[in-house]
Amino acid sequence: MSAHHLLQALSLLFSLPLLSAIPHPQQHQETTTTNPITRFQQYLIINTAHPNPDYSSAISFLQSQSQLFNLTAHLLHFSPSKPILLLTWPGSNPSLPSILLNSHLDSVPAEPSKWLHPPFSTLWDPSSGHIYARGAQDDKCIGLQYLEAIRVLQSQFNYKPIRTIHRSYVPDEEVGGFDGMMAFVRSKEFEGLNLGFVLDEGQASVGDEYRVFYADRSPWHVVVRATGTPGHGSRMFNGGAVENLMRSVEVMSRFRENQLDLVKAGLAGYSDVVSVNPMHLKAGIPTPDGFVMNMQPSEAEAGFDIRFSPTTDPDLLKKKIADEWAPASRNMSFEVCLQKGCSSEKSGNL
Repeated sequence: MSAHHLLQALSLLFSLPLLSAIPHPQQHQETTTTNPITRFQQYLIINTAHPNPDYSSAISFLQSQSQLFNLTAHLLHFSPSKPILLLTWPGSNPSLPSILLNSHLDSVPAEPSKWLHPPFSTLWDPSSGHIYARGAQDDKCIGLQYLEAIRVLQSQFNYKPIRTIHRSYVPDEEVGGFDGMMAFVRSKEFEGLNLGFVLDEGQASVGDEYRVFYADRSPWHVVVRATGTPGHGSRMFNGGAVENLMRSVEVMSRFRENQLDLVKAGLAGYSDVVSVNPMHLKAGIPTPDGFVMNMQPSEAEAGFDIRFSPTTDPDLLKKKIADEWAPASRNMSFEVCLQKGCSSEKSGNL
C-alpha cells in the first residue's frame, strides 16, 4: 500500500457517519436496524465494565459483524476467560509489513445512580446526537469505526488492500493490559503478524477535527502510606498518621497545580506534563455505622493515578516521590505499580 493509499484508508477510518443517523444523500440508505448507529448501540449495550466485563458477548457480537466482510477471525486465549479477537483482511501482497488497528473491549466501572440515563441503556438523543453509554468514547467507538470503515471500503469502493490489515480487540486495558495486550505482544502470534504500522486509541474530539497522537503517557498507580502515634482525639500529636498524609497530599497537589498551569498557559499540552490525580483515601477506625470519631488512627493511605510523558525520567520522578511526596523522615512509605504486581518501598531505600 503506498503512502497515498494508506492516508486515504486512514482518512476513511475516521470520517464515517458513525455518530449521525442521517446518511449522506449519495450513500446507500440503510434500514434502521442495520445503520451504524444501531450497530454501535448493539455493541455498547454489552456490559464490559469492570469488575466483571462480559467479554464473551462482546466477542460474539464482533465475530458476527466480521463475517459480513469475509474477515478471517482468530480467537486467542493467553488467560482464562479473557479472549483476544484478531480479525484479518488479507492484502494482495502479504509479504509487505502489515497494519494493526487495535481497540480494547473493557470499560471502567459505572455508577448508575450518577448518570442521567442508565449507563448500558445506550440511549440516543437525536436532537443533540449524544449517545449515553459507558465505553462510548473509551473506546468502543473506535472498535466499531474500524469495522464501519471496512464496510464502506468494501461495499462502496470495492477496495482491496495491498498490505494485510489486522483488527485486534483486547481485554483488560483498563486494569493494566497484563492479560491482554501485554500477553499478545509477547506471543508468537503477534510476532507472526509482521507489523509495520499500529494505530490505537487517542482522545475523543467533540468537534469535526481529528487529533493524531504519536506517543502516550505511561501510568503509575502509586499508594502513599503514613504511620503515626495513635491516641485520643482530644490530644494534639506531632506527626500523626493522617497529619503526615495530609502534608503529602498538599505537596502533591501543588505539583499538580503547577503542571496544570503550564497547560492552561499554552506552554505545554496534556501529553507533555505529569498528571497526578487522587483516586482514594483510606484512614480511620471503622465502626458498624461509620468511624470512631475520638480516636486518631495509626495508619493512613492515599492512592494516586500518575501519568508521565515519554520524555519524563522515571528515576527522577521516583526520587521526587521518595524525597518530597512520601519522605521517610515523616514515617512515610509508598508502593508503585509498574507491572503486574506492585513494589513496596521505604522512601529512603530506592
